[in-house]
Amino acid sequence: MQLRYAFRVYPDAAQQAALARAFGCARVVFNDAVRAREDARKAGRPFPTAGQLSTCLITEAKRTPERSWLGEVSAVVLQQSLRDAERAYRNFFASLKGARKGPRMSRPRFKSRKDARQSIRFTANARWNITDSGRLNLPKIGAVKVKWSRTLPATPTSVTVIKDAAGRFFASFVIDTDPAADAARMSETDGSIGIDLGLTHFAVLSDGTKIDSPRFLRRAEKKLKKAQQDLSRKQKGSKNRAKARLKVARAHAKVADARREFHHQLSTKLITENQGIAVEDLSVAALARTRLAKSVHDAGWSSFISMLQYKAERYGRTLVKIGRFESTSQTCSTCGIKDGPKPLNVREWTCSACGTVHDRDTNAAINVKTAAGLAVTACGAPVRPGAIPAQREETGSHGFPTQPRAA
Repeated sequence: MQLRYAFRVYPDAAQQAALARAFGCARVVFNDAVRAREDARKAGRPFPTAGQLSTCLITEAKRTPERSWLGEVSAVVLQQSLRDAERAYRNFFASLKGARKGPRMSRPRFKSRKDARQSIRFTANARWNITDSGRLNLPKIGAVKVKWSRTLPATPTSVTVIKDAAGRFFASFVIDTDPAADAARMSETDGSIGIDLGLTHFAVLSDGTKIDSPRFLRRAEKKLKKAQQDLSRKQKGSKNRAKARLKVARAHAKVADARREFHHQLSTKLITENQGIAVEDLSVAALARTRLAKSVHDAGWSSFISMLQYKAERYGRTLVKIGRFESTSQTCSTCGIKDGPKPLNVREWTCSACGTVHDRDTNAAINVKTAAGLAVTACGAPVRPGAIPAQREETGSHGFPTQPRAA
């Protein structure tokens, strides 16, 4: 499977200017491709092919005075921008036909230089490399300083340079993992666990463990409110407003980074200790339309489950999702009798059939585990359904040579 390894990079002033030119050229080529296809649609002509767009928008455009500055950046960056446009249209048409899962996608739109996120991608054809001193050498940009927080497990097939809303730069490497090496890293275990996700406690496990919700957004609300107020008082278009916007973006980025780190640590711990994991397939989009919307988004359940999904696939674990309409909070985990619905303020209840006193969340976690088929059978062996694949890929990272390039 493919994974992304992101590292913080620190370009100097000249390299930041070169990256800004590359971001702008990639954006112009993408917009030109979208405009060409829209003009063909309105005129009733067939859509231009990828080869025709490459010849017209890159090769021939470089020879014109209006687009001569496209030659200042790597040609691979421009080609990958065209591939992004093609991929966007394929996803759009697949969504119209119902072949793509999830909500319906709109047609590709023009990119703006004011977008919060800017990115360019270099494949192996761009001849980028990692120097002996640990710098990332990019064509027509130079050797950029990288903060290596860990070593790359394999040779990367592509690298994407990203500038986020907070003005930070990252290098995201696409890695093809080795299944044998991943299996050797993770020790064998026969444990299984059920997880009940919530707001008071982020997760309650079927063994009775309760993991408190960090509530990163709630704790940072006072600081975020002050930063947003300062931004609203600045005059639009002024440099002070740009500085204030950057402060707001950095405050939000700090919250998002802390939440992501918490999800990674918890998901890795659960995957390491258990062979089978059961979770409930929650409708986060529906819960986000209630009065608990801010707390639901602050918890980040979807991101956490996605991490469990791809880590389970990578390390040979089993992740099972049960239906969201399972009555896990109403059923007694001891005798199996359905005791009826209960309001949210009832955290403990006594089964009317067997008299067992239940903690609401722990009982729900046990029922999640039982409904997923991970409960221990009469023979003492846990039941393990097949693994659920988790796709993690990046556009334009397939089919390129994988000669050694990483230090």
